[in-house]
Amino acid sequence: MNKQDFTRRDFLQAACIGVGALSVSTSSANVLNSSKSDQNKSGLPSCDVLVIGSGGSGLRAAVAARKQNPNLSVVVATKMMPSRNATCMAEGGINGVTKFDDGDSYKLHAYDTIKGSAYLADQDNVLKFCELAGKTIAELDYVGTLFSRSDDGKVAQRMMGGASKRRCNFSADKTGHIIMHSALDDAITNGVKFLVDHEMLDIGVKDGKVDGVVLRNIQTGDITPVLCKVLVIATGGYARIYYNRTSNPYITTGDGVAAALRAGIGFMDPEMIQFHPTGVSNGGALITEAARGEGGYLINNKGERFMKNYHERAELAPRDIVARAIETEIREGRGYGEGMGAYVLVDVRHLGKETIMKKLPKIRHTGLLFEDVDLVEKPVPIRPTAHYSMGGIEVVKFDDMSTKVAGIYTCGEASCVSIHGANRLGGNSLTDAMVTGKLAGDGAAIYAKDVSFGDGAITSELAQKWQAKFKEIANGQGNVSYMYKLREELGKLNWDNMGIFRTGDKLQALLKALDDIEARYNKIRIPDTNSVMNTAFTDYVELGNMILVSRAACLAAIARTESRGAHTREDYPKRDDVNFLKHSIVTLKDNKLEISYRDVVLAGFSLDGRKPE
Repeated sequence: MNKQDFTRRDFLQAACIGVGALSVSTSSANVLNSSKSDQNKSGLPSCDVLVIGSGGSGLRAAVAARKQNPNLSVVVATKMMPSRNATCMAEGGINGVTKFDDGDSYKLHAYDTIKGSAYLADQDNVLKFCELAGKTIAELDYVGTLFSRSDDGKVAQRMMGGASKRRCNFSADKTGHIIMHSALDDAITNGVKFLVDHEMLDIGVKDGKVDGVVLRNIQTGDITPVLCKVLVIATGGYARIYYNRTSNPYITTGDGVAAALRAGIGFMDPEMIQFHPTGVSNGGALITEAARGEGGYLINNKGERFMKNYHERAELAPRDIVARAIETEIREGRGYGEGMGAYVLVDVRHLGKETIMKKLPKIRHTGLLFEDVDLVEKPVPIRPTAHYSMGGIEVVKFDDMSTKVAGIYTCGEASCVSIHGANRLGGNSLTDAMVTGKLAGDGAAIYAKDVSFGDGAITSELAQKWQAKFKEIANGQGNVSYMYKLREELGKLNWDNMGIFRTGDKLQALLKALDDIEARYNKIRIPDTNSVMNTAFTDYVELGNMILVSRAACLAAIARTESRGAHTREDYPKRDDVNFLKHSIVTLKDNKLEISYRDVVLAGFSLDGRKPE
């Protein structure tokens, strides 16, 4: 088949399966090669490596597992088509040092990342990450990723905020979209199978080892225990907890983080949520940082480029600084409009139509779609928007992205191995997805080689509880509009009390409000009893996950009595390295959240901003 003729129908026929197609042996590719010790004897559906999430990190993990061991059955379960995810929405580029003739180096990339993280990043992991970043760009180029090119034919690069060198590799302003499709092509080519429209409800763990997961087929409503030797959680972030104003897709509801919490894994640095400086004023869809990287200006209602008053690098300062500057301008009356509708302007007109059409076509479309503004002709209204989760599932080993539960690995935005600390640099998110995805896939395949399936008892019990829960919740009663109002209320509460500027009083008020939100959530019932395409139940599950994640983030934000990166406490305005150069670890025990801490790993980088020698 000509690759150019490969359609959505071809994908569904060639790569998509149902739960019933999962082999009961270790290898769906060659059952005869499976040893008896490796076989699943429970009779339940199973696969060797199950990846939850089909964004860039999940696809990269699946391909890595297949390449590491082609005899493994590798299946990706995803809530929707794999071409619809947060990776697709990443615009600016992917960081990685590929040129050394201008004085750039892996160590300098690490320095920028660590300094940008407000020194909450684990420095040993950042060094490894930055060295792998450049190699990852070469791998992506090799498999056919359609990067923009410089005049010498090499992958084109641009500046991004917080970077001291030009190392952000890009495809116009739709880099994530291009990379995701490259990763999807690679997955299909390597025999990865997909369970489309399947959501993970819970994880079965027995004796400290993964047993399987409970999957719900959204199309049919079937709730099924699925066994796996290895689980890779690649479900993305949780910025949808700010439901009313976020750049994230609707699916980023913290499902993987919430399930990991319930499975006994720590939630690391949950309070560290990044607010991207430039979301359109209506709703928060992203205007990429590349707009500033290419030379765009931020303008207040006095016509001033105000960023020069906040940072020496003006519009190219790290994201947390730019976001606070914009909010300060608005709070002090130098913005346009009022309330949630207030904004400043991003102006790229001086770049010229040719440059905009070549390097920033996607945000031109975004401006027209959401603001009815053609940024070739006019500045576009923007305001910070909830964008990225620096926190995530606690990783115990960067080299394979493993967690404390044997057989559970995680990667991308769902994970926290602390390479972003308290503030992620623009361009490092796609690098994170590609680097950690491959590490997790390799680690998963190596682990799967020497283990057997569990007996499935724990996972089957969880599935039965969820089947009963569906009948309890979708009982033909209630008013579904109430649930959506509650979701909007949750988003507004988080934005007002745990947004860019925080105080102890606001956070305590939010914690109390979240208890009330949860109590009201527990009384929700859904009038649709039909299990087929019951999207209201999907929304119900996601709302529950967002409430749990919000509670964890709020607890950690209350306890961190300092300002660091994206976490700005107006009542504690200074960074406190004596007491808080450490990671927050939130765990769930007997339905109660508990907080502990782990020291940040230092590896020779100073804490005063001096560049490495």
